[in-house]
Amino acid sequence: MSDVMSQNEIDDLLSALSSGEVDVQEMTKDTSEKKVRKYDFSRPDKFAKEQLRTLEIIHENFSRLLNNFLSGYLRTYIEVDVLSVEPFIYSEFSNAIANPAILGIVDFAPLDGQIIVDVSGDIAFAMIERVLGGSGSGGLKEKRALTEIERTLLRNILVKFINLLKEPWDNIIELKPKLENIETNSQFAQII
Repeated sequence: MSDVMSQNEIDDLLSALSSGEVDVQEMTKDTSEKKVRKYDFSRPDKFAKEQLRTLEIIHENFSRLLNNFLSGYLRTYIEVDVLSVEPFIYSEFSNAIANPAILGIVDFAPLDGQIIVDVSGDIAFAMIERVLGGSGSGGLKEKRALTEIERTLLRNILVKFINLLKEPWDNIIELKPKLENIETNSQFAQII
């Protein structure tokens, strides 16, 4: 339905209201529901500034929760900040991922599809080292894949990360996110 009504449409609506065919209460009830639009990330349109601001607020709240969780869990000072919120196509994101990568594939139920949580290898190995009692500052001299033990430890951390997503999104939608898989090769993260 277009935003502008013709004079004939206005006259028809007024006559339907006066005859009782259309109830005003039903019309106002429909507008109070939350509206969800599909978004095609393969051809990104411009987000409205208020939509980007909403996403930024959601991620700022998530970063605050993540700060508190990681500081306690890893027993060290952690600072997580939102740098920017920008839309871009998946192929640009995919090309920017380092290999080997650490990608958490998350089912974002009740919304369709999945999201990707990209964790830097250096950060992932520092978290694993802290969980195992180390200083977390050793760093790796060469890039390598995760061992099964490291993958399990990282899975536990990512599950806790993802559960923290529920609260910031609560005003928009009641999420039930679930970590489906951890991929180390960006080519196998086929969510599109």
